[in-house]
Amino acid sequence: MAGVVVIGAGPGIGRSVALRFAREGLPVALLARSGGTLEPVAGAVAALGVRVVSVTADVADETGLRAALDVAAGELGPPDVVIYNAAVIRPDRVGELSARDHLDIWAVNVLGALTAAAHVAPGMAERGAGSFLVTGGMPEPKPEYVSLSLGKAGARTLVTLLDQTYGAAGVHVAGVTVYGPVAPGTAFDPDDIAEHYWRLHTQPRDRWEHEVAYTGEG
Repeated sequence: MAGVVVIGAGPGIGRSVALRFAREGLPVALLARSGGTLEPVAGAVAALGVRVVSVTADVADETGLRAALDVAAGELGPPDVVIYNAAVIRPDRVGELSARDHLDIWAVNVLGALTAAAHVAPGMAERGAGSFLVTGGMPEPKPEYVSLSLGKAGARTLVTLLDQTYGAAGVHVAGVTVYGPVAPGTAFDPDDIAEHYWRLHTQPRDRWEHEVAYTGEG
């Protein structure tokens, strides 16, 4: 099995998703900006007895992200599923950030997902199978989170566009929209949220969902 690539594999959803797929025996490739972020997640995955590959990459750097995905594929083969979980989450109101700041955040929250999909989805389409799953949020825009509201709206639209582009060829594109702050032991426990990524990946094609709304009610 070629396994899963988790982009944005830090603590929280990234770690929980990596472990959920590893428990099914899938090899795991982890991507994050720093080795310090990757090390504890890689250790937890390796403890389950599956192969794990860690690659550092800045998702806002198109060339670097594509190269990191090539490294992962070179180690594990073309991925069965890619999960885009990278995001810049920070409070900001209208006028507080410069246009440059907004562009930098957009590059992580939206364009990194576009780059990753453009790199891996054509191969999935050629093989007639694969999943590209995106972590979403902000189901309603909030004036105290302007950049995040814009970014998650963009990510939701991107999921629709990717489905329109690759869905007919057998690529399951979907988003998991999280309605609250993620923290262990709460209604938004990342281990509970991770179950939905596995469920989406294993759904029969005639029952594909394209968005899961995780409201904290299970």
